[in-house]
Amino acid sequence: MAYDLLIKNGRVVDGSGMPAFRGDVAVENGKIVEMGKLSGPTKNTVDAEGRVVAPGFVDNHTHFDAQVTWDPLCSFSPQHGATTVVFGNCSLGLAPIKPGTANRVAEFLSYVEAIPMNVLGTVDVEWESVAQYMNRLEGRLGVNVGNFIGHTTVRYYVMGDDAQKRTATDDEIKQMQDVVRDGMKAGALGFSVSRNRGHYDPQGVHIPALWADEKEIFAIADVLRELGTGIIQCGGGRAPELKDGLMARLSEATGRTVIYNNLGQTMRDPDAWKKHMARLEETSAAGIRAFPLASPNRTTQHFTMKNCQVFRGTPTWHPILLASDEDKLRAYRDPAVRAKLHEEVVEHKGTKLPAAGYSLKWWDYMWVEKAALEKNKSLKGKTIGQLAKEQGKGVIDAFLDLVVEEKLETEFMQAEINVDDEAMKQILNHPNAIIGLSDGGAHVQFHGGYGYCTRLLAEWVREKQIMTLEHAVRRLTFDSASALGLYDRGLLRPGLAADIVIFDPETVRPLPESIVHDFPAGGWRVKEPAAGVFATIVNGQVLLKDGEHTGALPGKVARNTYYNAHNGK
Repeated sequence: MAYDLLIKNGRVVDGSGMPAFRGDVAVENGKIVEMGKLSGPTKNTVDAEGRVVAPGFVDNHTHFDAQVTWDPLCSFSPQHGATTVVFGNCSLGLAPIKPGTANRVAEFLSYVEAIPMNVLGTVDVEWESVAQYMNRLEGRLGVNVGNFIGHTTVRYYVMGDDAQKRTATDDEIKQMQDVVRDGMKAGALGFSVSRNRGHYDPQGVHIPALWADEKEIFAIADVLRELGTGIIQCGGGRAPELKDGLMARLSEATGRTVIYNNLGQTMRDPDAWKKHMARLEETSAAGIRAFPLASPNRTTQHFTMKNCQVFRGTPTWHPILLASDEDKLRAYRDPAVRAKLHEEVVEHKGTKLPAAGYSLKWWDYMWVEKAALEKNKSLKGKTIGQLAKEQGKGVIDAFLDLVVEEKLETEFMQAEINVDDEAMKQILNHPNAIIGLSDGGAHVQFHGGYGYCTRLLAEWVREKQIMTLEHAVRRLTFDSASALGLYDRGLLRPGLAADIVIFDPETVRPLPESIVHDFPAGGWRVKEPAAGVFATIVNGQVLLKDGEHTGALPGKVARNTYYNAHNGK
């Protein structure tokens, strides 16, 4: 019998971390069947021409919950070599949804993850349960997708508006357990929670998950222990882990892996990564599976003061960020408002540090990316701190004078995260951190993030040489697949799924971002393409060739071990 696909002349990096070898990979019925020097008959041949042939990357932290309904590729993740994406993170999602509440549920996702409501409003919500949502996606996918059941979504489903007013009763907790149990039996990959105090709804109220006490979180998570499947994901897990070991305690109590955000270096708390790493050594020695994600991206925010989220959570600035553009301009002209902003975010009186969105001296890490007026074009690249010094003004006056003059149209950039190379070398190589956190599908008008895979391979492997190519591929494939319970993926092995990426290690890299208007309702977003990715293959079918979609839709809904065991998979 002929192979369905034969990949010839590859430099096979199989995801195990073992040395690469020259060879071929043969595929039948969506699975790898043979590897080596192969010469059997085949229906289709792809000549790798010496490029790396590796397992498809696992994009482990995304928010494609809505986008996947109109974009089966979940672009731009597969353009960077991802063959599986996982969403439903940080307690957010689009299932379960009671009839008539879709708009409210979408608001949680919209404001936390910066996805415009006019775009989310185009989604035809034709499901209620988690199972129905997953079944709606099946058969309409370019990439494989897995989803977590979001605590915010479940809490609102059970409690309605009270989900943002109080703790849950025992009966409500039982109802939430039942919803999660049903979703896990349908194959969801796990349960996601949030402890991120910077997560608000559009009205400035904390999202439902943040109103839950530990009793509720542990009770719902116990469903995963009961079923013996799935993982727990937590947005904002670093602070509670360092405070009282919440992530480790969740893992110990349930016996499940906990993955949380995140191990990283930030100017908002410069030495926090060292303390976090020491904590990881403790939990590892105790045999606890509580792993933070770590991103190879140097996180940037590209914004105007029309859509800025940097100062969310501060007493005076937060309501201004929610106001109309006219009211924003009125506030930014007001000397009394400016005085309050100076007190809160420059002198840091009455605000807690480290803040969610900015550092102690944020004005040194925020700069003018593009001025709106011709006469201000020379300001490009200057930080707010430089503007203040050159103009002899205070930070707030220098910042807001420009904002008001250009009627909120000035484009700014902020970069405070993962800017220390030596710290990043240790973080990305830490065995108990999982590389990922693209946030694909979120913050769509601020930055991409999809290119974390190609950035690791380009900047950190090829240029800075902080790890071998083989180790980097393992970090992007086997490590994530194993942590997420996707045991049929993440390695090139006969019998496993034929999710494969072919790339040139000498040229692979993320390309500069641009703006594209390809979202529903005329929406726009940031596009982050890739170079050097020759082919992305999903379940044995070529999905992308040189970044272009072949028309194939071979993706599947990835389901947990309980579902597979009980459904003959």
